[in-house]
Amino acid sequence: MSVRSARRRFVTVAALVCAVLAGCTENPQSAGPPPAQSLPGEGLPQVTPQPQQMRRLGDDIAVRGKAELLVDQVVDQPTRDLAAQVLRMAGASDVVVREEGQPPAEDVALRIEIGRRGTRAAAQGLRDFGFTAPGNLPPEGYVLAGRGGTDPAVVIGASDPAGAYYGVQTLRQLASPGRIAGVGILDHPDMPLRGSVEGFYGPPWTHEQRMDQLAFYGDVKLNTYVYAPKDDPYHREKWREPYPAEEFARVRELIAQAARHHVKFTFALSPGTSICYSDESDVQALLAKLQTVYDAGVRDFSVPLDDISYTQWNCPGDQAKYGPPSQAAAGRAQAELLNRVQHEFVDTHPGVAPLQFVPTEYSDVEDSPYKTEIRSTLDPRVLTMWTGDGVIPRQITVSDAEKAEQVWGRKLFLWDNYPVNDFKGSVGRVLLGPYAEREPGLDQQLTGGLVNPMNMATASQVVETGAADFFWNDSDFDARRAWRAAAEHLAGRRFAGDRPGLVADPATVEALLVFFDLETMGPLPNGSPWLPQAPELARRFDQFRSDWHSGDRAGAVRELRGYAQAVAEAPGRVRAGAPPAFVEETEPWLAATELWGQALVRTVDGLEARAEGDEAAASARFGEAQRLAARAAEIRTEPDKVLPQGTVYVGDGVLDTFIEQAPGLR
Repeated sequence: MSVRSARRRFVTVAALVCAVLAGCTENPQSAGPPPAQSLPGEGLPQVTPQPQQMRRLGDDIAVRGKAELLVDQVVDQPTRDLAAQVLRMAGASDVVVREEGQPPAEDVALRIEIGRRGTRAAAQGLRDFGFTAPGNLPPEGYVLAGRGGTDPAVVIGASDPAGAYYGVQTLRQLASPGRIAGVGILDHPDMPLRGSVEGFYGPPWTHEQRMDQLAFYGDVKLNTYVYAPKDDPYHREKWREPYPAEEFARVRELIAQAARHHVKFTFALSPGTSICYSDESDVQALLAKLQTVYDAGVRDFSVPLDDISYTQWNCPGDQAKYGPPSQAAAGRAQAELLNRVQHEFVDTHPGVAPLQFVPTEYSDVEDSPYKTEIRSTLDPRVLTMWTGDGVIPRQITVSDAEKAEQVWGRKLFLWDNYPVNDFKGSVGRVLLGPYAEREPGLDQQLTGGLVNPMNMATASQVVETGAADFFWNDSDFDARRAWRAAAEHLAGRRFAGDRPGLVADPATVEALLVFFDLETMGPLPNGSPWLPQAPELARRFDQFRSDWHSGDRAGAVRELRGYAQAVAEAPGRVRAGAPPAFVEETEPWLAATELWGQALVRTVDGLEARAEGDEAAASARFGEAQRLAARAAEIRTEPDKVLPQGTVYVGDGVLDTFIEQAPGLR
């Protein structure tokens, strides 16, 4: 070993960060390949969730030859594996992982340091570049600094293992073939709990879908998954019974998968349909089932008591103890049960987080006898969930959250019933709209946020991506930006699931955005929209009508034809470029879109013929369009795939209306 190499073993993290950020004259690396050619970087890369602070520090970092990862005890094995995978995909021929105190590798072209030791020095260095850095990083926080040129290096400092993992997830998004963006980032989440609750009715996710979801949550920095499928009998109807060995083995696999991706696997047990609150054997059965899951490694628990009645008791003993059924009596019985779980289970088991609870009255901001009992009786540590101003909210505002805090006597944990599609008003819909109408500032008012997804797990990732962005940094949230990020994720820029990559296929991204637009509509329980349908297509139709009526008929047709062709071609591009699971889940809508798109192209053909004065050709094309539209309208959802069943909708109220009305344009 050379003297220079030996000295490197004693270089401090501060010196390395100094080298990255301030251009120190001492090079802490050993002699390696010749210096890389300068890789000037332009602008800032897109990172999702949006970091709290990000600035360019200089040139991009070349990724070639051998790379070394210097890690400390805060960097767990999944984070090390992820970092190595990112570097290899970016172009490193070999990646060596080195612990503190071990001799450095020779001939290293790039060194990346990850761990707690780098936090203070990196944060101080970033302050020198104008970052507003806290004295200590919040939980799950990280700092990242990278500089290219002849002395390339990257430092990721982290507050804890999750912060290190999230720093590497950001590194993944800074990487592209041959380079890493030369930027500085200071980042941490706004909300401490961020995730998804499998809480819908209908076919539960498969084991494979759950495994993929948990990996995806790590990709987008969601840290919570609540296992609460309504149609799992051992979660609800058979809550007293232990899981059969084969099924519980799969639960164990989910617990391990969640841990690998820094996701809190939250086990929910919903006894409300049959529990006798006054029966000690029922209470012990509940505690015993939680104990079984605790022994398997779970440290987060929920007791949902939603979608049950308080107009009747499940046993005579409850009437004797709590009186006739009523809102107040139900609130008192539930609070006593939950307090026992908190005091006798949560408080006596090391490492268990505060209990989570879904109340029977889980929406609105009005006071009631039920809420009064919960407010006055329930242990204040129990996290109470709330769905907003309705079961399916039109919007979620800071003002409503403040009102809800007053009636519940505590800050609430958001259960956002979007993009769930298990209710009558959602028949025939796949919800692929943006995560919209959620107000910045909710992070100051809520203890966390969850979305309730669809039966279609991969399709749910569209809204989940937006929710992850909002829950992480709601003050800088841009719903349209997050929507595009979801398309990029599905088009190949992902690590979860099949075909992981660093770069999204542009044609697939654009096709997905066209498809998303046609499935934007978010329905309320009565079917009316809280999100409008096909806003981009509607905008283009409005522009077409304006141009047509202004006299520029040829120009109007020319402008509309390109987008009409994009609609017709989008399903084929999605099938070729999106994950097979997404294609399978959305196939009825893709098939319908293909026909509707062809009908739109024929409609444009008819309008072009009319603009040219050929009414016979126009009539023929309009007739073809009507026949294609009729075929599209016959497509229905697939049995046993979604709940409820019905006709598939594509751009309804916009696309069908235009095709129907176009023959009347004169």
